[in-house]
Amino acid sequence: MKKYFAESELIINGDGSVFHLHLKPEELADKVILVGDPGRVDMVAGFFDSIEHTAANREFKSVTGTYHGKLITVQSTGIGCDNIDIVLNEMDALANIDFNTREEKEEKRQLTFVRIGTCGGLQENTPTGTFIASVKSIGFDGLLNFYAGRNEVCDLPFEEDFKKHMKWNPLLSAPYVIDNDPELLNRIAGNDMVRGVTIACGGFFGPQGRQLRIPLADPDQNSKIEAFEHNGLRITNFEMESSAVAGLSALLGHKALTCCMVIANRRAKKADAGYKSHISDLIKIVLDRI
Repeated sequence: MKKYFAESELIINGDGSVFHLHLKPEELADKVILVGDPGRVDMVAGFFDSIEHTAANREFKSVTGTYHGKLITVQSTGIGCDNIDIVLNEMDALANIDFNTREEKEEKRQLTFVRIGTCGGLQENTPTGTFIASVKSIGFDGLLNFYAGRNEVCDLPFEEDFKKHMKWNPLLSAPYVIDNDPELLNRIAGNDMVRGVTIACGGFFGPQGRQLRIPLADPDQNSKIEAFEHNGLRITNFEMESSAVAGLSALLGHKALTCCMVIANRRAKKADAGYKSHISDLIKIVLDRI
């Protein structure tokens, strides 16, 4: 018997589009570029040869078009793993649930997600302007812990090693470690991106070790993170979405990768507030290789 999804679980708008994204099933490409900033959607779509469809609702803006013969959807997510939970689940529903019958499709459609974002570099080899492709993502957000099958897709030895090294505070969400898709990583990272481990944080300030007027619970957090190593892998950068993109994709059977440009090096305490003029180079690389 096919699985049925009630109206309360999968909300479909009156025009047949999915609740938050306002996309219809036929408007979603198999190749999806995710960006946090709605303003960056037009930057990516500016490279397209043609535009097939546009949609916008709140922070969720999308353009589907063609680039060198490839049909691609670029979708803004806003900031944070909570928004990724909305975007990934609704896009999977568009691909793999029949919106007329509300039943799961027998033949599954695999999507390819590449997140293009900005991040803070944590190592000497990640100065501002560096492009980093995430081999693994560590989720400080706790999102994947709400889903069955979490242990089957996560790197449990890495998790235990990391928690032991950090003397992990039990008041915090349990971190999860998830691989990005290896084929997608090799295809897009090529030989011109740093490959490393990315931490997705649940906030921009305290969770990333930034202190303004509120003292930090663990003032040594970042120095411990910078020193951590597991099987030759070092933690290279902070951002706020990669773990949910990789984790939900793994559970749903999709391919995912996060590629970020470093706009601040936390170790050197340097930042580039004018990064927007440089990120178009990363966008072009991903469009060519996706």
